[in-house]
Amino acid sequence: MGRCFFFLVVFFLCILWIPSIVLQSKPVAALPLYTDSRWIVDEDGQRVKLACVNWASHMETVVAEGLSKQPMDAISKRVKSMGFNCVRLTWPLFLATNDSLASLTVRQSFQSLGLSESVVGIQANNPSIVDLSLLQTFQAVVSSLGANNVMVILDNHISQPGWCCSNSDRNGFFGDQYFNPDLWIEGLTRMATIFNGVENVVGMSLRNELRGPRQNVHDWYRYMQKGAEAVHAANADVLVILSGLNYGRDLSFLHNQPVDLTFTGKLVYETHWYGFSDGMAWESGNPNQVCGRVVDNMMRLSGFLLEQGWPLFLGEFGIDLTGTNVNDNRYINCFSGVAAELDLDWALWTLAGSYYLREGGVTGLNENYGVLDWNWCNTRNAFFLQRISALQSPFRGPGLSQTKPHKKIFHPSTGLCVIRKTLQEPLRLGPCTDSDGWNYTPQKTLTVKGTYFCLQAQDLGKPARLGIICNRSGSKWETTSDSKMHLSTKLDSGATVCLDVDSTNTIVTNTCKCISRDDICDPGSQWFKLVDSTRSSSATESF
Repeated sequence: MGRCFFFLVVFFLCILWIPSIVLQSKPVAALPLYTDSRWIVDEDGQRVKLACVNWASHMETVVAEGLSKQPMDAISKRVKSMGFNCVRLTWPLFLATNDSLASLTVRQSFQSLGLSESVVGIQANNPSIVDLSLLQTFQAVVSSLGANNVMVILDNHISQPGWCCSNSDRNGFFGDQYFNPDLWIEGLTRMATIFNGVENVVGMSLRNELRGPRQNVHDWYRYMQKGAEAVHAANADVLVILSGLNYGRDLSFLHNQPVDLTFTGKLVYETHWYGFSDGMAWESGNPNQVCGRVVDNMMRLSGFLLEQGWPLFLGEFGIDLTGTNVNDNRYINCFSGVAAELDLDWALWTLAGSYYLREGGVTGLNENYGVLDWNWCNTRNAFFLQRISALQSPFRGPGLSQTKPHKKIFHPSTGLCVIRKTLQEPLRLGPCTDSDGWNYTPQKTLTVKGTYFCLQAQDLGKPARLGIICNRSGSKWETTSDSKMHLSTKLDSGATVCLDVDSTNTIVTNTCKCISRDDICDPGSQWFKLVDSTRSSSATESF
């Protein structure tokens, strides 16, 4: 009784806390979704930017994580309140192909794994699902998200329930012990059929992170095309999302041979990108050089698809949200700049603050990558959510021609943009929704859209300012360094300075950081990205 009382107290505390973080709701998309060149659009042809979070439901219990900690509806509301408009909901293939597994009740699944304490938590927080089958519970999660205006992408994450992924887990590629291609197509077909007509299920990602010694291009085309056709035949409404080889990162083979499908307007490609995808390069190398090299490689492996006119969904990215991982901290600055510049659709890993059971039999494991805390009640890192909030809305795309094309000066390490209040006040960082548009001219000046005022440097450590004599020193800005995220200019003295941010978020100019091969410096405060936008600003004209 005491344990149940604790769960109820935590539940009410969490419910009371939700309104304080609710963000402005995004307009409801006219579903289903389609593709228009590199964009995902709704039925009216309006850009829909997928800003998703991953919610794991593929582990040993085959139940969406967190339901022993919080009510399902409270978690769905929390997803929405944090600014996400969709969930990439993972599922194991055997849920759709093994009737004995799918028909187990939640209680039976947890008891078979010795997770009696989790059963008590589910009984307290979600009593209606304790004796539902695993498949019915999965459907209930989708329904709960739909009731809260959250779209769902069904991601076939693995075959045998469990943690993913390794090269030797026998789930990695067609023909592995737990990856029978015919059974996989059968499972995709069944899942597509089950959710045919469920409006908030907008896409199906056919398989997560193909990998292992068997992987090859020939079988990728053979089976991914069959899987795509099977899904579309069973449910023509959903987007069909295909990931590549080498843990989902490599789609380079599509340079020369596109997929051959009978349908159009539904195909999306998927890639993944983490800091650890490149080992410890971010911590041990010069951040400018690592960023430039990694981004060039990403564009070669998958980013080129945007240039070819295909949507590219970044199905997984994420960082250690404790803030103590240097590798991740440097990576996320580079990632954020690229995600803004390319205006990517994405899904953050992960929602989960903790797990029922992780590999090695660890129960209640804390997830440092989770946006929620261990008890799924509070956010783990509120600053991180602020950082990605600008990436949750589209900068451009079909139906977003609210103003003429312009630039936003985006600051990746804060997720803010350069804004101005008046001619007299210093330029500062603020919400990108309040940011002016800027024009980057052939003469390499940055002028406030619709005015004659340009960005000017005064001196080392001094605030940048706006002026009208734009052919003087300190008025021409180059994108420099390997990262292409330093904005530099020359002063009257001949010294080169870079745009920077001080401790009060005022825009200043300082000596450029990390341009040389210095491996221990952090250029984050000086990284800016000129982002193409047609989104209108809420800023008022002051001049």
